[in-house]
Amino acid sequence: MNVNTQPDIDQVRDYLLGLQDGICQALEEEDGTGEFREDAWRREEGGGGRSRVMEGGEVLEKAGINFSHVHGDSLPPSATAHRPELAGRSFQAMGVSLVVHPANPRVPTSHANVRFFMAESPGAAPVWWFGGGFDLTPYYGYEEDARHWHGTARAACEPLGAGAYPRYKQWCDEYFYLKHRDEPRGIGGLFFDDLNEPDFPTCFAFLRSVGDHFIPAYRPIVARRKGEAYGEREREFQLYRRGRYVEFNLVYDRGTLFGLQSGGRTESILMSLPPLVSWRYDWSPDKGTPEERLYRDFLRPRDWLGESAPSP
Repeated sequence: MNVNTQPDIDQVRDYLLGLQDGICQALEEEDGTGEFREDAWRREEGGGGRSRVMEGGEVLEKAGINFSHVHGDSLPPSATAHRPELAGRSFQAMGVSLVVHPANPRVPTSHANVRFFMAESPGAAPVWWFGGGFDLTPYYGYEEDARHWHGTARAACEPLGAGAYPRYKQWCDEYFYLKHRDEPRGIGGLFFDDLNEPDFPTCFAFLRSVGDHFIPAYRPIVARRKGEAYGEREREFQLYRRGRYVEFNLVYDRGTLFGLQSGGRTESILMSLPPLVSWRYDWSPDKGTPEERLYRDFLRPRDWLGESAPSP
């Protein structure tokens, strides 16, 4: 852990609050009719946040964008599982997390998160790190969308140099994976954690770059697909695939576990869940269908920026 540079917590907080504002504004503009409502909340053990949720929009069936800044006397187990030496330290944690569930199955679901942690102990320098990323979960696969998404993700990694995108893309592919289903949640993007090298300014610049690239990565895809026609078949498949999203968030997601274990606000933690979802017993798509193509060509790790497109 790097303790050579002191973090500027106020600077991080100000950026995160502005990021939440900017993303809400962009999504409201893209939806056209929906508006976010805000709940400001306080955490009894320390800290609080503001949750913003849009439901029943023209384009976005449900979207949640949450800012939180919490603190406490002891890090919860989810935060010390990989750092047992930090157990018992007081902590501060802040971040912006969001999930967007569109109404049209042609528009993918998307998730993003940027966060900052600091653990402190009397007489010792604070230990801090950044984490986050963004990922895309399509219901119907489009090569154009996937390449745009990953091209923007690569651009977001420029503050850390050429090696950052392949490293954090692979980490995303490995993290957003449902082991019990033996399948990825979507087509990936970026995931990073424990970032504190080489210093605070460099790491904070990278966090800002990831946060600032989310709307350029996602909004053009929403604009391109939101007017496309769909029917009952596509809607049923969307609800079925949303089940995978729920399974990952409740079983594996670090943010969900941290929020629940730290006594966070349940409504804000679980705002990522879709409004409607379905499960089918032992279902698989018919061969040659667009649904089967999603599994075959998109739900697998791919070098989206380097390989040729598969044959139809």
